[in-house]
Amino acid sequence: MGGTTAFIRKDASLTVFDGGQGLPVLFQHGLGGDAAQVAQTFPAGGNVRRITVECRGHGASSLGIARPFSLQMFAEDVLAAATEHGFDRFIVGGISMGAALALHLAHHHPERITALVLVRPAWTFAASPDNLEPIRVVAALLRSHPIDEARTLFAGSEIGLRIKADAPDNFASLLGYFDRTDTVAFADVLADIAADGPGVSQTAAAAIAVPTLIIGNQQDAIHPLSRAQVLADTIPGASFVEVTPKAADKQRHFAEVQDAITRFLASKTIRSLAPS
Repeated sequence: MGGTTAFIRKDASLTVFDGGQGLPVLFQHGLGGDAAQVAQTFPAGGNVRRITVECRGHGASSLGIARPFSLQMFAEDVLAAATEHGFDRFIVGGISMGAALALHLAHHHPERITALVLVRPAWTFAASPDNLEPIRVVAALLRSHPIDEARTLFAGSEIGLRIKADAPDNFASLLGYFDRTDTVAFADVLADIAADGPGVSQTAAAAIAVPTLIIGNQQDAIHPLSRAQVLADTIPGASFVEVTPKAADKQRHFAEVQDAITRFLASKTIRSLAPS
């Protein structure tokens, strides 16, 4: 069990979930996700204290007034919240965008990070990767058309039809962006983040010196398995686990992700990091 509190970060109010006791873990959601998304992915129980910060415009957190949005902005927000909650050194991880934030923190704040967990990473080292073009298309349509018309145009577009056929889970997630209560305002988040990068070069990633788990799956247009494989090949000693795609079996997917994280956190190397 855990609770949520508000963390005021400059111009934004961020909602922070804090639950459990033991090994400190900061675990972040994906683009458009929230703490509930993390709860689906991260194993419950165990000797772990997990915090999740809902990034600007996500969950119950406000958008704030600072623009443009960036992965660096979100990463510095979540690091400040972690510090406020008493996290000095901790495991950092996340899903998709959350994985990019974790990678950013592992490189830019290595003195704070004890281990790294990247689930379905969408970025490697470059900004504006090709696999995030569908999100940029959604943002552009939302900025230029009424919501219902934008949804129809995307669903019938070449890129929309391709993703619907090849990766139906991604297609459902992309359509979900049109159903948000703050859809028009959130388009700025989609456009800015999908055009950004984690600010970590391949050389910098090759210098990461903490235990690392990377999880990927096939049948995913937004999070290609190749992204996970590149990161696993680059970060020294990284463990790589391929799981069942959400598009094939969502329940099995989450079970396998949770099992992989549980095994990683239970390893002797990670347990040696636990507070005494």
